[in-house]
Amino acid sequence: MDSTATTATPFSTLIRTASHEQHTEAESSTFMSDMLGGRLGVEAYTRYTEQLWFVYRALEDGAGALREHPVAGPFVQPELMRTAELERDLAHLRGAGWREGLEPLPATAAYAGRVAECAREWPAGYVAHHYTRYLGDLSGGQIIRGTAEKTWGFERKGDGVRFYVFEQISNPAAFKREYRELLDAVDADDLEKQRIVDECKRAFALNTAVFRELGEVFPLSA
Repeated sequence: MDSTATTATPFSTLIRTASHEQHTEAESSTFMSDMLGGRLGVEAYTRYTEQLWFVYRALEDGAGALREHPVAGPFVQPELMRTAELERDLAHLRGAGWREGLEPLPATAAYAGRVAECAREWPAGYVAHHYTRYLGDLSGGQIIRGTAEKTWGFERKGDGVRFYVFEQISNPAAFKREYRELLDAVDADDLEKQRIVDECKRAFALNTAVFRELGEVFPLSA
């Protein structure tokens, strides 16, 4: 790999273009296509929301210890935190006892486990997972919210879709621009940046595996 090319390209651009293929694969999974197409019931959306809870708990449980870390610390921002909103959505979708019997799919357990491992042992890798999740929520996640409101009758930006509503971010476009500036300023050499890019690809692959297993649980009847 030509290190001069890496240095000349902003890291935010590098990470976006390098993971484009995996990103497209995740977005175009059968399960997500069926859900966004309004072809699945609210049970599928509920199960998807449950899986997100396990992943975000791993992301956010690990965040506290990383606040002062030179690489991961700048990305730990309270306005992004989603666990409380997910729990409010799950209480709406499943009722007050929503935690009872809640189990991650095997792919979800693997995904959450990898996030937690990076938070503990490799904060730069944690940044890759942070990027793929939160920037996705601020972008494509809004399409899911719109579909959920229209298909299953949730109140606009209300219970059931609060995960997708970032109350503390008044200008998502400006926030995403500032986030990319944080990526460009990340305190890592070219080799470490390449490892972060590789972890970003892994994050998308882990996410796609969750979609695959959800698709097996909710196949469209012919």
